[in-house]
Amino acid sequence: MPLPLERKTEVVIKLERLRKKMSERKIDAARLSSIASTAWITAGARLYVDESTDRAASSILITEDRAFIVTDSIEVTRLEQEEELGDLGFEFLVKPWYAEMDAAFSVLANKQVGLEGISGTNTVDISADLRHLRSVLQEEEVLRLRRVSALAAEAMYEAIQAVHPGMSEYEAAAKLAEAARERGGSAVVNLIASDERIYRFRHPLPTDKRIEHYAMLVLCLRKEGLVPSITRLVYFGSLPEDLHTRALAAARVDARMILGTKPGRTMGSMFELARHAYQTEGYPEAIEEHHQGGSMGYNAREIIALPGDTTPIERYQAFAWNPSVRGVKSEDTILLGQHGPEVLTQQIAWPTWDITIDGKTIARPAILERN
Repeated sequence: MPLPLERKTEVVIKLERLRKKMSERKIDAARLSSIASTAWITAGARLYVDESTDRAASSILITEDRAFIVTDSIEVTRLEQEEELGDLGFEFLVKPWYAEMDAAFSVLANKQVGLEGISGTNTVDISADLRHLRSVLQEEEVLRLRRVSALAAEAMYEAIQAVHPGMSEYEAAAKLAEAARERGGSAVVNLIASDERIYRFRHPLPTDKRIEHYAMLVLCLRKEGLVPSITRLVYFGSLPEDLHTRALAAARVDARMILGTKPGRTMGSMFELARHAYQTEGYPEAIEEHHQGGSMGYNAREIIALPGDTTPIERYQAFAWNPSVRGVKSEDTILLGQHGPEVLTQQIAWPTWDITIDGKTIARPAILERN
């Protein structure tokens, strides 16, 4: 089956963008080695094997006029036949799996090379350049992000519907991982907390604790390179008033952040927006207890909003803000499009609050109440 034209177009445009950046940085070649960057330049190909690291098993080498997959005899067949990288115009530099030599050695000789996270003699760190290139999405990527975000929302809904009192957090995590994998993705972040653990930990890895009344599920789903994020909360029984108050406060902070996501605003100003929103809601300490999220793309977070960060927000970037107050969290993946921010991971059947900020109304997820 021939490759879709839009995937070829996406790669061609990205190579042009990268080569322009290489020219600006006065480097002869760029070597992409992370899972995020290799997926970005190939329009979502899987060059990784081990998902516990951010480093891909094969790398990509771009020169002024050629593009190479640098790999070994184990990986080359899959990359050719299933990831279709040859059909996308990439050449292969292949070494025996047991060889220590770098298959790209002859191509890199006497060149000024851009690398991820490394700088030194004849090398330049281009991590920041790649992060920016990855985070401003092309038309083809926007369409792909919509699809993948919808699948993340489906996976979350399916998993949380299967959660019940007496189930362990491990079992809930297994449901979330299964729902992601069934849709062709992988749950690269899979956090589960129940009851008092939701109040105590912002990044709760699942345990053998049994769910009693309350559960939080957090998913970052990787598929076709992109990694949307979503969090949902479920309560079994009558929702306590204090929990309702906290959840509504977090939702209002989230609404302010989403509606405040505008071209030209900086990541630092988004941090200050969140700080002010927490103060308004009566939880000023919350800004100190967890980060508020940031831009996303081929990583769950490309840049986190930090005080004083002058990185500007641009149209066709995606974001996952994740404001939290002890015991609650609000998180969806949004796209800053031509007409403003749009939630991509919304779920039709999920209960929501309509929150109005400065005359604009947005629906934010409430806690699902079940008997």
